[in-house]
Amino acid sequence: MASTVADIMERDAPSIHLEAGVEDVVARFKDQDVSALPVVNEGGRCVGIVTEHDLVIADEEGDLHIPHYIELFGGLVFFPPELRVFERRLKKAAAARVQDLMTEPPVTVEPETTLHEAAHVIVERGHSRLPVVEHGRYVGLVTRADVLAALNALEA
Repeated sequence: MASTVADIMERDAPSIHLEAGVEDVVARFKDQDVSALPVVNEGGRCVGIVTEHDLVIADEEGDLHIPHYIELFGGLVFFPPELRVFERRLKKAAAARVQDLMTEPPVTVEPETTLHEAAHVIVERGHSRLPVVEHGRYVGLVTRADVLAALNALEA
């Protein structure tokens, strides 16, 4: 019976390189029928994750509006928190490389993570896929469906 992530993870799960282009991400999503790809650097370390959500600006974010500002003593003063959000959205909207599009740092688990711990991470963080790393290096992927099926088998 499976009891850890190592028992159920997909060891040859696809990933994408940090320097890959956005077109490569879209092609991989289509060709490999996945909706998320862990991003790895030259050393094989998992440095981020790119999802379908990263490729689409949601309806309420459809237009990149200039952030609110105030005019003070003849100059413009931007509100910093909103400006940072605007900058992140603009960077993703104009992304040409995975490194500009990905979410970092990625939420990861290790092979020895228990199924219950993995389920907790999935629920708490709202993710459907978790890269599995060993000493920071990407070694596989575990999905919400994998974890649920394994937990169901334990209960049976």
